[in-house]
Amino acid sequence: MLQRTLELAEYTSEAYETACRKLGVLQSMGRVGSALDNAAAEAFNSTIKVEYIHRHRFTTRTAARLKISTWIVDFYNLRRRHSTCDGMSPIDYERFMAEAREGQAA
Repeated sequence: MLQRTLELAEYTSEAYETACRKLGVLQSMGRVGSALDNAAAEAFNSTIKVEYIHRHRFTTRTAARLKISTWIVDFYNLRRRHSTCDGMSPIDYERFMAEAREGQAA
């Protein structure tokens, strides 16, 4: 419960709110006790933990942040197959959809 409280405090902090506002990110908070409100974020966090974090050791927090960020940007967002992309990587899915749109426009 303490971990959950700390996570919630992080996302409701003034510094986080300020950063979101500067980046044009609209914050959204789900209802207390409603797991479905946050299902996508929870699934993403679970995937990172199972597929990457629990399989590696990090010497420092800085190293962890860098390696996890790199995994997300270089692997998860580009090459990892996603069920929501019909089993394709996001980049392949985007190409597929762009080609389909071009084909419909022609």
